[in-house]
Amino acid sequence: MNASLRLSVSSLRAHKRRFAGTFLAVFLGVAFLAGTLVMGDTLRASFSSMFGDATAGTDAVVRSADTITTPGESQGVRQPVDTSLVPTIEKVPGVAAAVPRIEGRGQLVGADGKPVGGQGPPTLAGNWITDSRLNPYRIAEGRAPARSGEVVVNRGAAEKGGLRIGDTTTLRTPDPVEVTVVGLATFGGQDGMAQVTFTGMTRADAEKYLTAEPGQAASIQVRAGPGVSQARLVSELTSVLPKGVEAITGQESARENTEMISSQFLTLFTTFLLVFSGVALLVATFSIHNTFAIVVAQRTRDNALLRALGASRRQVAVATLVEAGAVAVVASAAGLLGGLGIAAGLQALFPAIGFPFPEGGLVVGALSLLLPLAVGILVCLGSALLPAVRAGRTAPLAALRESALDRSAGSRTRTVVGGACAAAALASTLVGVLVSPSLWSAGLGAVLALVAFVVLGPAASRVAVRALGVPVDRLRGVTGGLARRNALRSPKRTAATASALMIGVAVVSLFTVFGASLKATMDRTVSRSFAGDVAVSNPSFGAGGSGLSPKLAPAIARQPAVADAVGLGRGVAKVDGGGRALTVTDPGALGRVFDLGTVRGSLDHLGSDGIAITEEEAGRQYLAVGGTARLTFTDGTTQPFTVRAVYGRSELAGDYVITRAAWAPHRTQDSDTLVAVAFRPGVDPADGKAAVQRVAERFGNPSVQTRDEYAQSSAGGIDMMLSLVYALLALAVLIALLGIANTLTLAIHERTRELGLLRAVGQTRSQLRATVRWESVLVAAFGTTGGLVLGAFLGWVLVEASGGASDTAFAFALPPVRLAVVALVGLAAGALAGLRPARRAARLDVLRAIAAE
Repeated sequence: MNASLRLSVSSLRAHKRRFAGTFLAVFLGVAFLAGTLVMGDTLRASFSSMFGDATAGTDAVVRSADTITTPGESQGVRQPVDTSLVPTIEKVPGVAAAVPRIEGRGQLVGADGKPVGGQGPPTLAGNWITDSRLNPYRIAEGRAPARSGEVVVNRGAAEKGGLRIGDTTTLRTPDPVEVTVVGLATFGGQDGMAQVTFTGMTRADAEKYLTAEPGQAASIQVRAGPGVSQARLVSELTSVLPKGVEAITGQESARENTEMISSQFLTLFTTFLLVFSGVALLVATFSIHNTFAIVVAQRTRDNALLRALGASRRQVAVATLVEAGAVAVVASAAGLLGGLGIAAGLQALFPAIGFPFPEGGLVVGALSLLLPLAVGILVCLGSALLPAVRAGRTAPLAALRESALDRSAGSRTRTVVGGACAAAALASTLVGVLVSPSLWSAGLGAVLALVAFVVLGPAASRVAVRALGVPVDRLRGVTGGLARRNALRSPKRTAATASALMIGVAVVSLFTVFGASLKATMDRTVSRSFAGDVAVSNPSFGAGGSGLSPKLAPAIARQPAVADAVGLGRGVAKVDGGGRALTVTDPGALGRVFDLGTVRGSLDHLGSDGIAITEEEAGRQYLAVGGTARLTFTDGTTQPFTVRAVYGRSELAGDYVITRAAWAPHRTQDSDTLVAVAFRPGVDPADGKAAVQRVAERFGNPSVQTRDEYAQSSAGGIDMMLSLVYALLALAVLIALLGIANTLTLAIHERTRELGLLRAVGQTRSQLRATVRWESVLVAAFGTTGGLVLGAFLGWVLVEASGGASDTAFAFALPPVRLAVVALVGLAAGALAGLRPARRAARLDVLRAIAAE
């Protein structure tokens, strides 16, 4: 072992440059992973502290006990509680104070006329609680609202909207309300709760605009008297609360709020980043493996001499692994420091892009330190394991050979294994996509396809490089021919080098294809379902926005140019025990403005006890026209509804449709998500749109768009997602570039004598640089081509499996322009990676190169 250690140390000292690429690959992967974990720890701790500080004075929360959660949503809908419970609660022993908390959706309009928020996080409004210990918000500037129309705004929302104390603006509730800002508030010492916006109103205004009727509240906040524990307070409250109402401790409420943030944002965000950390480390694995494989191949004679002098196989293999371990430990330790720097940088960057990262130092958990360190070491050692074993198997007689011929491309075992993986991938994919739609089966097929690509890489590289090198050969003559032959010299090395880039390009292509397919699906959905001329909406994502006033559609319908205007509202109920979203609308107008496919029964006479459902849901619930569906609402009431219509399409209309009269007894804050408008025959589209726009201006100025514009804006979040994906995948591409550059640098060292002979027989420095650069481009072209093919295939698998596993029929689309850009970036990356090795090759001293062994 001591001898192996000495050999490793001496090798590292003599060949530090050889491992520079490996060091950087491990460093970048570990830094990204560590930065993600540290950022997640910091955010969770900060939000937990923020909620704890903000709700420190709340000892109990009284609220509705039951929630209804619809598919695809993590947070359920609760029925309001009756504020008449407040006097009863105040008489409970141990209660010092009890106040109702009224809360609903309310979106501020900024000084520039644009809505504040709406890009995911909720936009909230509520009553300003005068008891400072029960109010999570604190006045930072100005005063509390005292008269109707006065509001307090959280400071972060005011800054984002350019609002100051004394400004008058509009609050969409969704009915537009003119308000005056009289105060700015903080939440838990911060300018806001992440990007959530809050507008505090008087209680009378909150009841008027945020509830279906006065006397309702989202919850009742309770403060305990001196010496009364939260558990005891909850026990006392539970004994007097009516059925369907519960009490929880303030600590439990704070924990639920923290978990809500974690589940809805932090977990999704950190998981998203961890996936890309995994991609970066996977790319690094190929680069590291290739580096050690080349190093071992270059040291064949050295290892053979060691074996001839008495070194055992184990000693030679251990010496290689010790080198890998030394690089891994140093690079992983440096990566941890880099990860802390990334987390600190994000902490400073987030406020600049509008996300108020909570103040305070970084929180570093034990897992955030140990996991990246362990992963970095294991990835490096695992990547070097096969080359180390190969080094240990070096025969002593190899010291007498000049070189070994790479026959990896013709390996029968490799071909059989790769073919078997490809067949299994195809079978699993077809089952998961066509036979029995399943993301798991399709995912297994995708993984097997990746394995097949890697295993068959050497065989494929010979065919691909020959084909891709033909234009280079014709364009660059002898220089191009030499570049192609060099890339063909070691098919296994070429494939391993290209595989790193292939994975990065494949993931980029996968998301590009999936994003284009989502946009095509949205376009098809609007084209097939929306038969109107313009759409009025309040563009937002997630829980953001306030929706549209239910009064808007009737106001638009009264315009002379308009034939029909129908608003789509949303409700929730349990249908035979399962939570379902309800579309609340005028069913007759819905059938005229939307294409619902074949309709059995009638949409015109649903009344207050009728319902329309899709064919798919009718089959699932064993219902037909004339049947009865039992709906349970959040207020606890259960009502039978007669199925009076069954329609074919549900894409925009939803699966269940009821009238506003049926929803009215169970509604809370009413709003529409969309108003679809159809013009009368002969109306000029521009004139009709202008008429609708004039009406919309009186209702908070929501967006009025044509069908095409509406489809494009509905898919706006996809481009935002793709931009983030491309930015994150730049790390994987960077690591792949390092791998190509490192491989070429080591290959130049291996071919030193050959390059010297070429220079001696007349090759110029510029020709030599061009040869190396074109070799790099050919390797990158092979990786890019494989990545595009694999990414397009995986994109098709994801689209088809997602469509089969959900109610939405996805449309597959290949975006040729975006994929062409990806291909050009891949080729440019190859050219860039070859610059430094090409310069190094051109600087070789001819005589020394010829004399090299």
